[in-house]
Parts: sequence; C-alpha cells; structure tokens
Amino acid sequence: MEKNNLKAWLYLLPAILFLGAFMVYPLIDVFIYSFEEGYNSASQTFFGVGFYNYGYVLRDPYFLQAVKNTFILVVITVPVSTGLALLISVGLASVKKVRHLFQTIYFLPYVTNTLAVGLVFMILFKKTAYSDGLINLIINLFGGTSVDFIDGPYWAKMLVLCVYTVWVVMPFKILILTSALASVRQDYYNAARIDGTPRFRVFTKITVPMISPTLFYLIITGFIGAFKAYSDAVALFGTDLNASGMNTIVGYVYDMLYGDGGGFPSYASASAIILFTIVLTITCINLLIRKKHVHY
Repeated sequence: MEKNNLKAWLYLLPAILFLGAFMVYPLIDVFIYSFEEGYNSASQTFFGVGFYNYGYVLRDPYFLQAVKNTFILVVITVPVSTGLALLISVGLASVKKVRHLFQTIYFLPYVTNTLAVGLVFMILFKKTAYSDGLINLIINLFGGTSVDFIDGPYWAKMLVLCVYTVWVVMPFKILILTSALASVRQDYYNAARIDGTPRFRVFTKITVPMISPTLFYLIITGFIGAFKAYSDAVALFGTDLNASGMNTIVGYVYDMLYGDGGGFPSYASASAIILFTIVLTITCINLLIRKKHVHY
C-alpha cells in the first residue's frame, strides 16, 4: 500500500509543482504586497506595513465605480444567460433532426474573438457622423428617439455591456446544457407522459432536478467569469474605462499596474485580494445553497 501511495504522489508531483509555482506562490505574493505600503517594484523597497492600501482602495471613487459596475454585470448577466441557455437547450433537445446544426450555429460566438464581437456591437449601437447605428434605426421605426449607447448615459452603456456579455457567454452554456439534457433517462419522461403530467410540471419536477448539477456548475463558473470581466468592457468602450465610467474590478487592477496612472502594485494587490474575497464568499454561499437544491 505504501508503495502505491508513493507512486501516486509521483504521478501528482508535476501538477503539484505547476499549481504551486503558478497559483499558490503568486497568491501568497500578492497577499504580502497588499500590506506593504509604498512598495517600489524597481528597488523592491517599501516604507511600512499595514492596512493603508486597503483603506485607499476602498475610498477610491474609481474602485467603488468598478465594484458597482461589476456587481450590476454579475446580477444581470448570470441569471439571464443561464435562463436563456436553458430555454434554448430545451428547444434544441426537442428538435432532434437538426440539433447538431443549431448547436454549431449557437456555439459560433463562443469561438469568435471577443474584440471582433465587440466591434460588431459597436457598429450596431454606436452613433457616427453617417448613422445612428442599426439599433437606433429600429428604435426610430417604432417612433422612439435615438440613444447614444456607447458615449451616452450610464444606463445605456450598461445595457450594451450586459447584452454583449450575455451574447458571449451563452453559447458555452447552451452546449453544456444540451449535453446534460441528452443524459436524462427517457424512462422518467415516458412515465410522466403515461400519467398525463403537464409539460411545465415535467420541466420543473424532472428536467431541472436531473440537470441541477450542471446548472449549479454553470452558475458558479458564471459568477466567477462575470467578476473577472474586463475584455468585454474594453471591446466596447476602449482602454480608458475610468473616463467612460465603465471600468470593472479587474480593469482597476490592470490600471493600477500598467495603466496611465499605474505603477502601484500595492494598490493593485489590495484590490485583487478584495476581488478574491468577494468571489470566494459568493462561491461559498452557492455551495451552501447547493446542498438543498442540487440533486445527484
């Protein structure tokens, strides 16, 4: 038995070394940097240790705006994208002959470059000297007034960002949920059909419980992915996200390191640890909810 244990640890050693070097060590390093006040990366020096970096970040209006944007993005896009993906997947499961064709069509946005999709959305929503954009043309047809979705009011920019994020993440969820629906045993549906059970009740009492582990996985990864959003905002509003008021927490971390006002690794580390704490807390809450609502 001991020999087998040694062999198992040897097999695991490359993965352990990789995770330690590229995940555990950087996390510890960032945690230490977050407490070093006035850290200078060039000279590797700092003038104090304490919670000043956290206090500065939590009082910074740019960080508070980034937190607000990120939470709005998470609260809207995760349930909307998951719900729409579930409805589309159920529809695809009922169309068996052309299911694979539609799966391929729905999956195309996921393999398309994020910035390329962002450019398409800019063409759809951005007002130019020659056109108000396709979306505004549609609004005008119904008697509405044009809205500047890219450089206009905050709610308009947030709407575009949410629609863009849902569009980008939904194909992956459709693919996963379609596979999960295909794995549900047909016997349950046959028994429900014999009993004359309404379709909605079949959906809520058979389909959803049977694929609840997959739904839980998509919700967890959706929350984590939405909290790490950055490229989505850049694709729509450019790199100066603070000026447009559409920065995210990850964008704030990047700006503190490499942006025009960057060069502050201590502030970047503190904001990264705050983001890590938020994501960890929400993940733990989801894990507690899973015990009651996820069926294996």
